[in-house]
Parts: sequence; C-alpha cells; structure tokens
Amino acid sequence: MLGRDLFAAEPQGGRTVLQEVPWGRIERIADGVWALVSTPLEDRRTLCNGGIVAGSSGVVLIEAFGSPEGAMWMAEQARALTGRWPDHVLVTHYHGDHSSGLPGVMDPDPVPAIRMTAHTLERTRETATSADQTPLLRALEAVTLLPADGETVLDLGGRRVRFVPRMGHTGSDVTLEIDDPSVVFCGDLVWHRYFPNYVDARPGELTRAVAALTRDRSTTYVPGHGPLADSAELELYRRLLDEVEAQARSAVEAGRTAEEAASAFQLSAPLSDWFLFSDAYPERALGAWMRELGSGDP
Repeated sequence: MLGRDLFAAEPQGGRTVLQEVPWGRIERIADGVWALVSTPLEDRRTLCNGGIVAGSSGVVLIEAFGSPEGAMWMAEQARALTGRWPDHVLVTHYHGDHSSGLPGVMDPDPVPAIRMTAHTLERTRETATSADQTPLLRALEAVTLLPADGETVLDLGGRRVRFVPRMGHTGSDVTLEIDDPSVVFCGDLVWHRYFPNYVDARPGELTRAVAALTRDRSTTYVPGHGPLADSAELELYRRLLDEVEAQARSAVEAGRTAEEAASAFQLSAPLSDWFLFSDAYPERALGAWMRELGSGDP
C-alpha cells in the first residue's frame, strides 16, 4: 500500500479539493476552514497535516510543517484564500515534521505570532542544534506562549477558535477546536489509516486525550497524518489504541519483551491494513505501554 492508495480518490462528506500537489491536497471543510492532507509517501515538503482557519480580522495557520518550503507554500495558500498572510501559527508539538518549517512563514512585517507551549518551545530549541537550524532558532523568538493548563480562546472576527492544551503523543500537545462548525485539528494525538508513532508517547494520557476529543455531534477531525476522519473513524482509532494496550498488558503478564511481543503483534480488521511508516512502530508502541505499566526498559 503506497502513496495515494492510502487516500480515497475523492474526499468524503462532500468536501471540495481546492488544490492538489504532490505533497498534499487542500480540502474545504466549511467557510473559512480548510485542511491540508499531506501525502508524505510521495513528497516530504509538508510531511504532516495542518490547515487554515480565518475570520474577518485574523487567520491561523495550523502547523509549521516539515520544511520552510512547505510552510511558505501553506502560508501562500492562506493569503490566496483569505487575502491575508497568517497572523498566527499554531505548532501543536515539537516534532520536526510539525515545527521545522517555521522560517518559511517569517518574511512579512509584522511576522506572525508563533503559538506553542513552553514545553514545545524548550524541546524545539533542544533539537535545533545544528548550524543550519539558526533560522529556526530565530523564528522561535516570535513565540507567544500558550498556557499549559486551560484553553486559550482567540477571536478571529466572527469566528472563535480554542487552543486546548493536552498531552499523550508528547508531554505537551495542543489541539485547535471550533464549535461551529464542529472541527478539531488534532495534531498527532490522532492518526487515521497510519499506525501512530509512540516515540515520545504517554500511552495512558494519549487514550484519555483522544477520548476527550469525542463529541456528541457530527465532527470533522483533522489528524496529524492520514485522511480526514469523521466521528465513526475516530472511534476506530480509539479501538486501535485499545488493542495496542491490550497486547502490551498480555505481554507483561506473559513476561515477554517488547521485541517478542512485536513479533506476534496483530490488529483486527479493518485496522490490520493501516500503513506503517516504519516496521519499528509496533515494538515502539508496545514498549511505551510496557514502560508505563512498570515493565521494560525505563
């Protein structure tokens, strides 16, 4: 299963594709709300999903993506769609496929407010150690910190968005949430049709965070990777998280290592055909759970 085979030929739910390029496609969710669905198996310019949310007086770009070229391209799409360069850029967490592109949005004057938590800022700085990361460090000087506790409401003019601090994929994740229409930009707390990366995960917190995203009405979820999801598809992802936990618990009870457990790892249909970026992901996921359960390497 490769490339665009992971994606439906047309987006579901009547959404319109406004732009399609080798690295992804922009889908219109509602007036003033667009999502980028990246296709990283074909082109790694953007790598992760993200989006644009606009009101009459402000525009938010969700994610800084995997390269300055990708972030600049998305900022240019924001200007083409709204008439404005992004006023705000939300970085949901510090992993490079969501943060490395920040220099690509910093040319205008005034520059956008870069919104992230203190944890994300600290970890992004820690990982930007090579000489070619100087532009990223400079971009981080424009950060407006989001509180680690309690949501931040931003009025964009006729549209309010909420930055909600969470954790689970990392020690500090942020979702952008809209109540009308009901839309959640999930960052990497949610993956769809891709098996998630548990490299820095806190598995119990991840399960709780995803449960907290569940709404009692029709909702569009923009995952960190993979096609957009509806409420039923979010439930399918929750089932995947539960199956990973169950297999980790069984391995602990049997005294197996994460490597041994991964050799027998299986997901039930239809989860069994979700794509793996790396064959190491199941062992990584099981190992994260086993450490949290008190078994395995610290």
